[in-house]
Amino acid sequence: MIDTLVGRTAVVTGAAGGIGLALARRLAEEGMRVVMSDVDSERLEAAAGLVGKPADVLAVAADVSKWEDVEVLAARASERFGPVHILCNNAGVQLTGATWEFELREWEWMLGVNLWGVIHGIKAFVPGMIDHGGPAHVVNTSSVGGLVVFPGMAGYAAAKSAVVAISESLLLDLRTHDLPVGVSVLCPGPTMSELRENSTALRPDAEAGRPLALLTELPRMPADDVAEQVVDAVHRDRFWVLTHPEYLAQIDRRARGIAAGDIVVRGEVL
Repeated sequence: MIDTLVGRTAVVTGAAGGIGLALARRLAEEGMRVVMSDVDSERLEAAAGLVGKPADVLAVAADVSKWEDVEVLAARASERFGPVHILCNNAGVQLTGATWEFELREWEWMLGVNLWGVIHGIKAFVPGMIDHGGPAHVVNTSSVGGLVVFPGMAGYAAAKSAVVAISESLLLDLRTHDLPVGVSVLCPGPTMSELRENSTALRPDAEAGRPLALLTELPRMPADDVAEQVVDAVHRDRFWVLTHPEYLAQIDRRARGIAAGDIVVRGEVL
């Protein structure tokens, strides 16, 4: 467990807006030095100006689906601020459609950012966290869609479900080796995160690409509220961060369906 965040270093991917920007701002408020990363360099620079003192913020443009970009991100973070204490693997994208309709490049894009981005982050930063020997924490952003299955979201669900499993395995591995690195998996429900808007701009074929369905018209949770829950989880060394308790009944029904052996539960977006 990290006793204090003051003067320590955090890395946040997908930090140009939404949950990532909210995390960066909240961690800066805790007294941390923050390395912000995003694939959109222009939005990233603008976002970095909203976070903390300029001397305590570093913006590094990176595509987390590319190992070489994440290697550079880790090197830049270390060169500027030294050991990394909190890693937020937060970058994410989304497409909707029938499972059989997705093009292979669409699968590659969704899995590249949502899944490989987390894998690359763990590979690039966790060994250093272990080597510096002090307390540290990894936050992997999954989704309620990683716990409940919704129609039209096969690629997104595949990646986010894998992020949950990787996070659980990472925690158990760290505990098995008695290492002072905590893990949290963030599973947000509907949030003011700009996920849909950014995915529209970044998807294969950009504006001419596959339409993204509007999944809910309900008021979304402010990203700042999500970030507050994440920071609380880091302080408490808590693994699960489920921002919307309204989904717990659906998660329970899915678990019971699995135990029953022959029931597939359809998730309902609230």
